[in-house]
Amino acid sequence: MVLRLGGRSWNCVYKKSAFFGALLASIAPVEAQEAPKTDQLPPVVVETGPAPAAKKKSSAKKKAAPSTAVAVTPEPVPPAQSTEPTSGGPLGNPNPGGVIGYMATRTSTATKTDTPLIDIPQSITVVPKELAKDQGSRDMRQLLSYVPGIVVGQGEGHRDAPTIRGVSTTADFFTDGMRDDVQYFRDLYNIERVEVLKGPNAMIFGRGGGGGVINRVTKKAEGERLYEATTTYGSFDTKRVEVDAGQAITNDFAFRILGMYEDSGSYRDFVDLERFGINPKIAFKPDDSTVVHLSYEYFNDDRTVDRGIPSRTGTNKPVKVDPSTFFGNPFDSYMTFESHVATAIVEHKFDNGIKIKNQTLYGNYDKFYQNIYANGAANGAGVVSLGAYNSLTLRESVFNQTDLTAKVDVGGGIRHTLLAGTEFGYQTTDTQRDPTSNDYVFASNSVIIPNTVTTAGPAWGSNKGPLNQTELALAGVYIQDQIEMSRYFEVIGGIRFDRFDLDFHDSTGASRGRVDDVWSPRIGAVFKPLDYLSFYVSWSKSFLPFSGEQFSTLSVQNANLAPEEFNNHEIGFKWDVTPRLFFTGALFMLDRENQLIATGPGAGTQVGKTRTEGGELALTGYLTEDWETVVGYGYQGAEVLVGAPAQLGKEIALVPQHTFSMWNKYRFLPGWAAGLGVVSRTGMYALIDNTVKLPGFARLDAALFWDINENLEAQLNVENVLDTEYYATAHNNNNITPGSPQAYFVTITSRY
Repeated sequence: MVLRLGGRSWNCVYKKSAFFGALLASIAPVEAQEAPKTDQLPPVVVETGPAPAAKKKSSAKKKAAPSTAVAVTPEPVPPAQSTEPTSGGPLGNPNPGGVIGYMATRTSTATKTDTPLIDIPQSITVVPKELAKDQGSRDMRQLLSYVPGIVVGQGEGHRDAPTIRGVSTTADFFTDGMRDDVQYFRDLYNIERVEVLKGPNAMIFGRGGGGGVINRVTKKAEGERLYEATTTYGSFDTKRVEVDAGQAITNDFAFRILGMYEDSGSYRDFVDLERFGINPKIAFKPDDSTVVHLSYEYFNDDRTVDRGIPSRTGTNKPVKVDPSTFFGNPFDSYMTFESHVATAIVEHKFDNGIKIKNQTLYGNYDKFYQNIYANGAANGAGVVSLGAYNSLTLRESVFNQTDLTAKVDVGGGIRHTLLAGTEFGYQTTDTQRDPTSNDYVFASNSVIIPNTVTTAGPAWGSNKGPLNQTELALAGVYIQDQIEMSRYFEVIGGIRFDRFDLDFHDSTGASRGRVDDVWSPRIGAVFKPLDYLSFYVSWSKSFLPFSGEQFSTLSVQNANLAPEEFNNHEIGFKWDVTPRLFFTGALFMLDRENQLIATGPGAGTQVGKTRTEGGELALTGYLTEDWETVVGYGYQGAEVLVGAPAQLGKEIALVPQHTFSMWNKYRFLPGWAAGLGVVSRTGMYALIDNTVKLPGFARLDAALFWDINENLEAQLNVENVLDTEYYATAHNNNNITPGSPQAYFVTITSRY
């Protein structure tokens, strides 16, 4: 018989004559089961003996009744988080994150070792592809809006720019653990899941990542047969198609091709985009202990650069206009982005259990954008000053990582999971910026709301700015030990050494350079009073050299400054409320130090310090067999502790005190389900001067799902159901993005 207590299953062996006594003496945890491959689990029949005979036959016997068959249809029970992942297809594990519906149970990103989330002393949010699809997310901006504690910045209309724990970033992005630091808008067409790791992560990822990092885990050629096409059509002339096709050719060779094309408009006047991506992959096994994954991706993105609306003088609020109003000239505001990225992963397992993984990435990126935008607040007459510039970025990157892992049992209940690794990288970046001064003239240098401005004058590029060239060579080495001291207590500790060598050249012939040798430690402890409940404490440190996160400039002033430092102290808990419901919480304090404070023209001192304090709560999984939920709440306070007099005590921009999100999916009939979501936050400042504040809002989203048959499904998403007027984000006081009005999107997925 199976007894369920507190969301756990227990084996019970008993005699009818002494049920309770034997029950207490014989309860033993059920061994973890293999991970289910879908979230639709069949009923379970638990047998304790042969089926009983008919009642009148058994009543004639005076002996003890035989054991009976008990038919049970319990809540589906997936594995506990400590379960090892299934081996999956012939060329890998199709579910390495242990994903059950909306809930992931493990990751190899945070520690570079396959580890249950409940054993990692760090706040981590994982968004599986199923959740992203149900919410209608097509890019990172949409996906991250449901992650607690994160605000997605405007990024000047041409790049992803989230603020994580009070730290704004455009470079702390990774793909399968490899750096993806170019400024662009990332798509989700080839993504298995997105992992958001909160707090400094330099021990694993190297420089940057002060507030956290965002890692995209891509779909792999694992040998599964799948042929799928997804088409989306909706409001603002949205048109999009995705394809996913692959299978095993032999037991040792498989392929997969992922592709996407989108041609869409926007609720913003004159704004549109056209993007295209294709990502072929192959995997093969040279021998039984080795797997090789090869991938190439081409991605192209052309779009209008939209920097939103300005504020109005004297009100400290966004100007009151229709959300569609474009300020500037949309016909001279555009971006083109093109990338070629090739990766190779080789994994080998030795007979003694030691594993080695080598991963190489080559990327070539070409980006150009120009924009005409509101460069000041609208005055009482509705007049807005304008600014303009364009920018070119060419980058070439090569990265190589090697990880060696081993598990060592030293006896006495003590077990080590050891990691040693290296990372080498080389990047070249060419940047050039064409300012408007002296070469670009507006027919009028202002615009009357709500008309767009016309432009005239010499062509762009008649007085180009300096061409800057940077060369970055980096080398890192790291070690880590995860120690299981007992079934109740675990410790993780690691340290990384990075050598960061940057050379800078400009078109005037000036050359500068800097070399940073930096140590990045991390330590954490996990206490597990129960197998499904853990409490943790951790400290981690990260760094960022003083040359900008994109390393596009290196001045005489900052060439010799020490790197910025990020120190994070965190405590938290993780609880498998049931095997399919995960509840987490954390409290943290993050200090950013060695910030440059201006003391005069071209002069400054490195004494700046900001602090972010806060907490997070998240609940993910199944409330019932038919009801999935993802709920997240974040509280943050971020301010300047040491800085220039004008900034001292100011709040950090794009850090609302409270953020809340919730998404629910309920299956109300066979083949039918409905979704309902809420995204909410309190007010936040657009810039560190704390002049313009974006008011808080709550937005309601909804969805309807219909599984027409085994091979065809339909989905309707409604964004902003109540047509709420709100301001989603900003880049500064006069580049503010209004939120989308009510919008509808229909998605059809076909499988062959």
